[in-house]
Amino acid sequence: MSRHIQITFDANDPRALSCFWRDALGYVHPAPPGVDLPEGADPLAAWDDFLARAGVPEEERNSSSAVEDPDGQGPRLFFQQVPEGKTAKNRVHLDIRAAPGLQGAERMAALEAECDRLLALGATRVRRHEPGLPMSAGFIVMTDPEGNEFCLD
Repeated sequence: MSRHIQITFDANDPRALSCFWRDALGYVHPAPPGVDLPEGADPLAAWDDFLARAGVPEEERNSSSAVEDPDGQGPRLFFQQVPEGKTAKNRVHLDIRAAPGLQGAERMAALEAECDRLLALGATRVRRHEPGLPMSAGFIVMTDPEGNEFCLD
């Protein structure tokens, strides 16, 4: 039997980092527990209202955040606030499959287009790895706004 997974990020600013990954992956912020959001409602505003009504002090309201695949296929991403910053390379990272089935120049052009989109969201480009068949079709290494490495593959 397979298991569903959640990927957890330690973060300085969980809300901001969750917004980056929401936009990077086409995910959504879930509604607060027991809240039915009308079509087009802002889930982050609903969370602000929910936490205020629950009596959570304002300074604790950005202690965590989450995003989910709206199609229910991908893992949930959870962001938890931690006091320390990132100090070393990730031992696990996400690969965004931005060019499935493409090869050569067409693949690298698709990765470059996705890289440009993610740069506009706040990512940083680290380096490009050219195709080296048969072992690598080429990829781009990037970091999210808090320095977590990920690859465009």
